[in-house]
Amino acid sequence: MRGIGAGDSIPMPMARQFSQAEAVQAPRQFDGTPAVHPACVSLPTRQCHHVLANKAENDRLARCEESIKQRFDEIVPVLKEVAALGASRDFTEQANRLAEQHLGHRFPDAVLERSWIHGVDVPTLYSSSVFSALTAGVEQFSQRIHQELADGQSLDALLVDCGFHAVNVSACADGRLKGLFPYILRLPASDLLRRSAFAGTLFDVEDDILDWQAAELRRFREGYPSTSDSGTRYLKVAVYHGSSLDPTHQGCAAHQSNEKVAMEAALERLQQFRQGIENAFCCGASTDILLIGLDTDTDAIRIHVPDSQGDLSLFRFVDNAELYKKTLGMNADQARLTIYEAIENVSDVGGWGQGAGKPHDGMRRLIANLLINNLSQIEYVAENYGGWYPDKGHGERFISIGDGFQELQVRNLAYFARLDTVEEGVADLDVGVKIFRHLNVEQGLPIPMAIHYSYDANVPGHKDRIVIKLQRVAAAIRARYSDLLSAGMLYLHGSIQDQKLGSPLEEVPLP
Repeated sequence: MRGIGAGDSIPMPMARQFSQAEAVQAPRQFDGTPAVHPACVSLPTRQCHHVLANKAENDRLARCEESIKQRFDEIVPVLKEVAALGASRDFTEQANRLAEQHLGHRFPDAVLERSWIHGVDVPTLYSSSVFSALTAGVEQFSQRIHQELADGQSLDALLVDCGFHAVNVSACADGRLKGLFPYILRLPASDLLRRSAFAGTLFDVEDDILDWQAAELRRFREGYPSTSDSGTRYLKVAVYHGSSLDPTHQGCAAHQSNEKVAMEAALERLQQFRQGIENAFCCGASTDILLIGLDTDTDAIRIHVPDSQGDLSLFRFVDNAELYKKTLGMNADQARLTIYEAIENVSDVGGWGQGAGKPHDGMRRLIANLLINNLSQIEYVAENYGGWYPDKGHGERFISIGDGFQELQVRNLAYFARLDTVEEGVADLDVGVKIFRHLNVEQGLPIPMAIHYSYDANVPGHKDRIVIKLQRVAAAIRARYSDLLSAGMLYLHGSIQDQKLGSPLEEVPLP
């Protein structure tokens, strides 16, 4: 598996190498003072290179991010050129020539041909271009998913070896966490890995208990990936986030940028999940919980280490920015040993962070692997951005509704709201719309919403039922945000996909 224990406004252009990043000035903190990077204090004046960072993977991920974002970031400049063409005699041909040259697709001819009446319909062209970029990106990276599945087999083996037969990760829906798995944690697609996103990391406890039941039933019925008597556990992970540069303004919007409230809310959901299972299925229903914090300015993580009883504390954690700084300059063996020692040592803290001993060995090994993986991401941000992301706030290109797109997992590409009905997911939706009222509507651009669900081709009639569900959700969204719809500031796009990863996208007409 790649990277696991192997030792190995419009954002600024991607893939900027460090020779260029050296000219970047350290950003200002919220109080106006120059920032000091938490992982490498010499940034941005020199490159930090960590022996455990995977440079080849960092280069590949940079190319991937640049390729995906460039499709979206070309849209506004092209539309400005199209608008400047005016009502020329060959307007449609010139506009489509620009679109094909820079965006890789044509504009809808019917929209262009109406331009002589009321002028260029920029909102419609903008939204259609966003959805075309989305479709092209999914098609481009479908093949990459097949490679991830091969890598995922190694991840599955690692998880089982660490004593886990399933891992369910819930993160905040904030677009800055969109690259959580391929970038920040370096986890490929895996049969044992479930993922979801909710505003403020407020995941649905009842749904995840149902997922736990399904995983346990499969173990009893199929012995997959381990038999019911093997002693492996189900792991539930929650990921909250904050901002080191501007903690009071650029943290989690769902918690008013209060990181303490964000981590408390995530921990409460984890505890409710575990307690709910124990109440219904007795204390023998083995589950583990894990809490991870993310600094969205640097992508450095903080992992809250469980004690021997599986309990977590907000005050007992390993800060990976500190580990990066501490292990910089060590050889690979020394760095790995220091990381394992840090996990061991944090279990001995007193005061509010005091726990009942150390977690089981498998949990320690999993935490170590996640920390090692994240070292590469810390260096990724240093190499490509000079240590800090320039888009420290929201910069999403569209709102993703439903199941999300496995192929497109890149920071600040989309705000993701996982929902089955608008009524149940209204909190997440409202947060996303609030963000895009500022990002797009205030700039005269509409809000593009991509509604996407997956279906199981093995289940008769499932595809048809998913289409009906998608159209029902679309109708409910239009009704809730009728003001945006009537003002021409809301555009919806529907698509479905067989749940087998790498399957082609199928567009669904929205009446």
